[in-house]
Formats: sequence, C-alpha cells, structure tokens
Amino acid sequence: MGTFLRYTFRVYPTVPQRRSAARTFGCVRVVFNDVIAARERARAEGLPYPRSAQLQRQLITEAKRTRERAWLAEVSVVALQQSVRDADTAYKNFFESRSGKRPGRPVGPPRSKRRSHRQTARFTRRGFTLKQNGKVHLAGIGEVKVAWSRRLPALPSSATLIKEASGKYFVSFVVSVEEDQTLPPVHDETGIDMGLKSFAVLRGGNVIDNPRFFKRMERKLAKAQRALARKDQGSKNRAKARLRVAQIHESIANRRRDFLEQAARRIIAENQSVFVESLSVAGLSRSSAAKGIHDVAWGKFLRSLEAKCARYGRDFVAIDRWFPSTRLCSACGSLAGPHGRQGLQVRKWVCACGAAHDRDANAEINIRREGRRLLEERKQLAEGRSSSESGAKSESRNDCGGYEDPYLSGDAQSGRPGICSGAGRGPRNPLKGGQEAVTTTPARKVGLRKEGNRVRDDRVDAKSADDTRRVDRL
Repeated sequence: MGTFLRYTFRVYPTVPQRRSAARTFGCVRVVFNDVIAARERARAEGLPYPRSAQLQRQLITEAKRTRERAWLAEVSVVALQQSVRDADTAYKNFFESRSGKRPGRPVGPPRSKRRSHRQTARFTRRGFTLKQNGKVHLAGIGEVKVAWSRRLPALPSSATLIKEASGKYFVSFVVSVEEDQTLPPVHDETGIDMGLKSFAVLRGGNVIDNPRFFKRMERKLAKAQRALARKDQGSKNRAKARLRVAQIHESIANRRRDFLEQAARRIIAENQSVFVESLSVAGLSRSSAAKGIHDVAWGKFLRSLEAKCARYGRDFVAIDRWFPSTRLCSACGSLAGPHGRQGLQVRKWVCACGAAHDRDANAEINIRREGRRLLEERKQLAEGRSSSESGAKSESRNDCGGYEDPYLSGDAQSGRPGICSGAGRGPRNPLKGGQEAVTTTPARKVGLRKEGNRVRDDRVDAKSADDTRRVDRL
C-alpha cells in the first residue's frame, strides 16, 4: 500500500464558473446538513440508524423530483454523493472515539455546515479530468485554470474544490505514491525541547527562534476587526471589511504553515532519530499563556514532524510528558533545576554538583537520553528479543516507581520513593553518572515528596498538574 499525499494548487475560475461553484457548494452543504438532520431525527424517534445507500436515495435521487429540492439536479451528483460519504466518515470517527477505538482526543458528533467561511466540494475520478492544456475539468463547473507549482507524481484519486474565507479558490488532489522515499541514513540525532521564548532547542544548543506570527499582525488584525464592527449588518461595506479580516487571518496561517513545514523538513534531513516530548497542547491552551501557545502551534509541528519521519524513514520517539527534563541535571542526575511558576524566569542555573546549565539545552540532553533508551527498547521488541532472552541486564522499575539498576547491589538501590541512588550505572541508563535517577508518575499518583528533613504534600488533580508542569518547562 502506498503513501497518500495531498497536493494543493491555486485555481482561477471565471465569473460563470464561480457561480456554478457557488451552486455546488450550496447543494453539498444542504445534503450534508440533511444527512445530519435525518440521523438525529431517527435517533430521537428510536428508529434504526439510516444507512448511506438509503440516505443517498432519499436525500438526492428522490429529493430531485420534489419542488423544494429540484435545484439539486443543477449540480453534479458526484459531489452530492461524496457529501453523504463525508457525513458517514464524521459519524464513524465519532462512534469510534466514544467506543475507544479511535486514539487521540475525543471527537464530537458532526455539526451542520454554515454558509460563511470555508466551502468545499469533493469529486472522485469520475467527477474530474486533467486536461492536456493544463486545466482541470470539474463536473458541473467546467475547465478551470490551475497555477501548477509542481508535477503530480501519479494520477489523483480525488479532487477537492476549496473556497477560502478570503475568497481565494484552490483545488486539492490526493495522490498515492508507491516508490520508496527513504532518505539516505545519517549519524546524527537530536532531542527537541519546545518552548515559547525559543520555538525549539536542538542538539548542540542550536536554537530555532519563535517567529510569533500572530503577535506581529495582532495590531493590524485588531484594527480590521474594529472596522468590521462599525459596519452595518448586511451591507457591502461589511462584506468588504469581513474579507479584509479573513485575508489577515489567512496571511498569518500561511506564514506559520510554511515555517513549520520548513523547520520539520530541515530537522529530519539532518538527523536520523528525533526525540520530542508528548505535549498536552489542549491542556496548555487553557493556561494564562494560551495566546502564545496557539501562536507557536506545537501540535501541528509535532504532527508534521512525525508524518515526515514515517515518510522518509527516520526514527521518531515521543517521551512521556511527565519526564522532568527541565529539573533534571544532565551531569549528576539530581532534581535540582527550576520548577513551578516561580521558576519560569530562570533561564540558567547551577546544580549542587557544580555543573552550570542553560535551561533549554539541559532539557534537550535529558530528552535525547530518554528517547534513545525508549528507541532501543522499541527496536528490541520489534526484533522479538527481550532482555532475558539475550542474557543482558536491563533497567526496570522498582516498587516505588524509580529506576532499578541491575549493575548495583541491593543496598545501593535503596533510597527515597521514586529515586534509586548509586554510581557505576550501566550503558543503557538514561542518566549520565550521578547519584540519583529520577522517574515521574501521573498526577493522580503524586503524593508526599521529601525535601531534606521535611515532607511536602504535592497532591494535585491531573488537569492542573498537566498545565503547571508543562508550563514549567517552557
């Protein structure tokens, strides 16, 4: 099975073609909303779940013969059928998310499409044709001029006509690529410490600055929004003002997307293995730094990086979000780094062992070591080997949740809860030398923590711990 890629190009429909596209968008939107209404009505009345074939016959074929829906016959039936299939996909994602089959964040039920904002219409192979003159023929619309920026590697399986809120038109092709796209192997690897002051810190202290695209355009956007608020409802001036606001939003999104794609491509071109933190962006976006977190787009960057690693044959490892990468000293392994909200302003710190650390560079080292350990375990599982079968000693968790080093004696393993101390660590220990190895547990399991001769209560709920601990590492 090949890799499915999406190629998007700008198109320039003529005025009659724009009218036909508007009719197609409207009919697609009506059919999609009719599907949702039919299924909601069936659920309220206790009737069986309406199937796709039944809805296509009822909402497309039979609806065309009625006076209220006779205008559905003016557009291509391909786009209307795909609208029903899109609604099926939305319900399938919702049901699988409720049952636990779909990983990731919970997915809600499909919502009705609105007339404003982004409009789309999807065509299968029998609904579009690539012409020799460089145009694309869309069923019910005609031959549309395309601004080709690259060649398609294969014949597309589908084409989606898109009208953005800014009034621009695009066509998006889905292509299946069969050939191997693995990049030549390299010997470097890097951890990535994400932040707000700097977008990312890589191996060797290489820093990718945070461009802050939204912050740069915020004053211009606020001015355009105030102008929009002063316009009368339904007036042409309000439509022009709304278009101006949409253009500013589009400019911000395009710049951010281009930056993220180039950064991800450069990282995988220079490194064979990439180690990152698994961030809870949804939880962080509820904190006081929500605007900056949305602007930096960590989630989009990590998804793009993971997809490119899979496509080009690179190793991608996401370590646990509770791993104390900032607080952990990369020289001795002690938890001596800045923590809590009061430590957010601390960019450089000195450990008790005498090692001086930059906050982000130290976190990158810890992320890389932990990611390398997890990658080795993944490779062993993939090869069907275990530590006991190979006869090698490996680390395991002790009863308190800390690292249990097989190279140390039983007396050396004793220590505080969650911490196992001792020197002479084995080659697979994620900590370098040092006297303490530290692990973290979910917030629900966090209890009493010892600080010197005192015991501090750190029990917090999972949501607030998720937000506070991740902000601590920015």
